Amino acid sequence: MSGNGDAAATAEENSSKMRVIRVGTRKSQVSLARIQTDSVVATLKALYPGLQFEIIAMSTTGDKILDTALSKIGEKSLFTKELEHALERNEVDLVVHSLKDLPTVLPPGFTIGAICKRESPYDAVVFHPKFVGKTLETLPEKSVVGTSSLRRAAQLQRKFPHLEFKSIRGNLNTRLRKLDELQEFSAIILAAAGLQRMGWQNRVGQILHPEECMYAVGQEGGCSVPVAVHTAMKDGQLYLTGGVWSLNGADSMQETMQATIHVPAQHEDGPEDDPQLVGITARNIPRRAQLAAESLGISLATLLLNKGAKNILDVARQLNDAH
Repeated sequence: MSGNGDAAATAEENSSKMRVIRVGTRKSQVSLARIQTDSVVATLKALYPGLQFEIIAMSTTGDKILDTALSKIGEKSLFTKELEHALERNEVDLVVHSLKDLPTVLPPGFTIGAICKRESPYDAVVFHPKFVGKTLETLPEKSVVGTSSLRRAAQLQRKFPHLEFKSIRGNLNTRLRKLDELQEFSAIILAAAGLQRMGWQNRVGQILHPEECMYAVGQEGGCSVPVAVHTAMKDGQLYLTGGVWSLNGADSMQETMQATIHVPAQHEDGPEDDPQLVGITARNIPRRAQLAAESLGISLATLLLNKGAKNILDVARQLNDAH
């Protein structure tokens, strides 16, 4: 009995001395950010059972300003700045973000330590109850579709000129309530991954594929310009399609490039081969593959700019600022 008691006491003492890792995340009235963070923490706990994890939630600029379109707020890092400051002040040890909220350029000394397996990158259409069974193409003329993203609005305006697109803000619960209870919107566009994480797959009326709406690439261009990409791997080739649009979708430019990317099924880099590319620390992706992927992105961006993409983006920024 005393032996068992001593063992229990020792275990309790060791437990009390377990290192605590503080994990920063966005505070959200609805639990999407928390669900995402909980999932990451659960994975970390499984990998490091000797550590304790404390989740610290805080409000960001993007969470606080809900009556203004994201593109009008006029600054980047809308959903990350406060968390970055907490990390700089050593108030948290790491933070969890959606990759689409993460600025393209990280603050000095910061790195992306891990990227979880990607869920669906696509956008989804949720319809007003009276339009269930419809698609964007079959919605009545002048139907109003809500979205907080210029990227979505510009592409979809071009694809579906019979529709009108209007900004809608708020967490998922708020936006769904506005859709269902008000008569203002016929449909709204949301991230398919968010609906899936919340367990609301039954609300998805249509998935938008790349030919209709390409998805976000980090926060290149911030929230004020329509920039999007689509990527695909096939037979060792990485295909990257990038596009820019005017605000109304009338002007657009798209190009596709490819590069050979060989990533062995099992690859472990040694400690001397721990590259940091665009702020990402990757231990199990060969340096050659990372460099090839980064070079492909730079080459495609350069091609688009040389063909006039900068003019489209400059006009889009000016029009957005003017309105």
